[in-house]
Amino acid sequence: MKIKSRLHSLLAFSLFLSILLFIESCNNVDSIIIDNNNDNKYSTYSQIKERGVLRIITNYNSTDYFIYRGKPMGFQLELMQMLAEHLGLKLEIIVENNIEECHNILAADSADIIAIGLTVTNERSDSIKFTKHFGLTKQVLVQRKPDNWRKLSKKKIEKSLIRNQIDLGKKIIYAQKGSVFVSRLKTLSSEIGDTIYVAEIDAEAEEVIKMVVDKKIKYTVCDEYVALVNKKYYPELDVQTNISFPQKLAWVVNQESDTLTRLINNWIVDFKTTTKFKILYNKYFNNPKSAKIFDSDFYFQETGKISPFDDSFKKYSKKINWDWKLIASLVYQESRFVVDAKSWAGAYGLMQLMPATAGRFNVDTSSAPVENIRAGIDFIKWLDRQLIKTITDSLERKYFILASYNVGLGHVLDAMRLAKKYDKDPNIWFDNVELYLALKAKPKYYLDPVVRYGYCRGYSATAYVKEITERYKHYNNLTPEN
Repeated sequence: MKIKSRLHSLLAFSLFLSILLFIESCNNVDSIIIDNNNDNKYSTYSQIKERGVLRIITNYNSTDYFIYRGKPMGFQLELMQMLAEHLGLKLEIIVENNIEECHNILAADSADIIAIGLTVTNERSDSIKFTKHFGLTKQVLVQRKPDNWRKLSKKKIEKSLIRNQIDLGKKIIYAQKGSVFVSRLKTLSSEIGDTIYVAEIDAEAEEVIKMVVDKKIKYTVCDEYVALVNKKYYPELDVQTNISFPQKLAWVVNQESDTLTRLINNWIVDFKTTTKFKILYNKYFNNPKSAKIFDSDFYFQETGKISPFDDSFKKYSKKINWDWKLIASLVYQESRFVVDAKSWAGAYGLMQLMPATAGRFNVDTSSAPVENIRAGIDFIKWLDRQLIKTITDSLERKYFILASYNVGLGHVLDAMRLAKKYDKDPNIWFDNVELYLALKAKPKYYLDPVVRYGYCRGYSATAYVKEITERYKHYNNLTPEN
């Protein structure tokens, strides 16, 4: 009897322990997989975590994602950067302005999120999975004021514009193909009891707005927040006529990624209440200075230029067989394209050459910007010659050259020796040599017998390499051609 009693007690304790372990596992976000179908074609959150990368699709336009003065910017870009940081993931960006293609990419599991302000509707919700909304918008009619509107009275301007939706009958309204605007216009046509001719056009909403500005078409429809931003650029536009009630804006995730959706939703609900979100929203949608971005020579979407020095980057980058956009990213990091920039240490010019290095390559503070660029490229070429026999992989060698450009070749060679001593690969940068360059700020490492150049703020150089290469990815996203 005692044996049976003890056996029952042991079994009860074992069951109790199993329940506790199960509860603990459910409290651990990283260990729980709500996506129960192991054979489904979509990435589960655990797979995304293992990959370490959150893949997002977004539009290239004046609000979501763009380049200004060499800096990647955009409301959706910054939101996604904050989300990725919150989740402890790196960010991979896919640029696609065709809505239908965005859904195809998501369906093929080539992305995890469509990070565009998509309008939430019942029709869409039947086939796609929305996150919690991060904003509200209305759909509005975009039309032009009369050519001489500045000289006209407000009454005369109003008389020339459509203000009542009934007056859209028999009009041709152009809308982005596959967008919710098309279905809304068809519904509105039924509501007013008259025919609205809807012409679908395979172009991003802002491109269609530009067609109104250029008088190629008379009317289009878009979300109010996009319309208001573009009105700052084009004051001749009128965007005051609503064609819908307020609607929610949200992201789209794949249908089966319940864990990812839950984490995103929790983050959105919390983040929307923060001052940081309000500042971000106002930066892109309530900023009176935003029109200056559009008019600037450095707004890539309009000018096709990253900087005023693109031609020189293209010319001299051929000497070292680098993509000119990588040079542009380096120069942005060094000087923000400011010709007469000067550092506290005495480096100067676009390429921020130290006086000794500048003298070696025949430039000084009086040299023209193009000569400063030429000298910087010659310095990179010299660094390449020092490393080419040791680091044969050309891509890897670029990382070592960038670090050497920032902190000096001697410190990089020290880091390579340290990496070898501690059984890391001395010819691989990320997660190998970069680790020991950062550690050269600690006595244990800069006093090591294999180190010849002493103390170094190596962590600054490792950040330098990461920032240049990340910015270069953005440049390639938006300017893929060489």
